Amino acid sequence: MSDTYTREETQSFKVGACVALVILALIGYDALTSKDVEHADNGKYYSLDARFGRTDGLLVGDAVRMAGVTIGKVVAARLDDHFNAIMTLDIKEGVQIPDDSSASIVSSGILGSKYIEIEPGGSMDNLQPGSEFSYTQDAMVIEELLDRIISIGKANRNADAKTEQK
Repeated sequence: MSDTYTREETQSFKVGACVALVILALIGYDALTSKDVEHADNGKYYSLDARFGRTDGLLVGDAVRMAGVTIGKVVAARLDDHFNAIMTLDIKEGVQIPDDSSASIVSSGILGSKYIEIEPGGSMDNLQPGSEFSYTQDAMVIEELLDRIISIGKANRNADAKTEQK
């Protein structure tokens, strides 16, 4: 066997190495640059915090919606002392959110992007700028949901098999 490569193999290797370097450079650049979120409409906003145990797939810049209408954006994410994620939300001024409202991380479809959906409460008092949601619901991980569905299906199939054996 020969340890030399053909001209085509050498050229393919060089092209692949260049593509890999470009991809790594883009990933590195993206990781090193800060992601400051600016609003396109340049309106006025106030900030609220929401604390979650897990935010799988929710990113800075994702939407905040109420009744399906975008009312703001996620502008920052940080960890607290107990390793919970605190998401800072900028909400359009004029949108009043009752103080007993909840914030949930949901997906726009099976493989869609994540966003925060606010379910308004019934309180007459509203959340004040800088305050935090009292009620939150973490992101549902698709893999966990599929595992639950599969285990329910297996249990039903086993139950049906036992019924047929009798």
